Amino acid sequence: MGRTLAKAAACLGTTRPKLIKLMREKELLNERNLPAFPVRDREYLRVKDSNWFHTELGMQYSQSTRVRQPGIAWLAEQLGLALPEIPADHRDVA
Repeated sequence: MGRTLAKAAACLGTTRPKLIKLMREKELLNERNLPAFPVRDREYLRVKDSNWFHTELGMQYSQSTRVRQPGIAWLAEQLGLALPEIPADHRDVA
């Protein structure tokens, strides 16, 4: 699975365009917003392949980047972002 760049940005307290800009500056994404080093960073980022049928143009294919769960903390470290505080869980308090 994995989070979209928009959801990952929200987890990191930023916006998708800012996250993409930072990731490109650190050479983590290429010009197509796909992982620049898919093998090296496979623990943290992955490429999602999608396709759909268009009535006039036929099969259409796209790729997008997904951030795996360990990738959130890794991205925060790589980009110098602070992870937001995780709220305390008080559900088990009697």
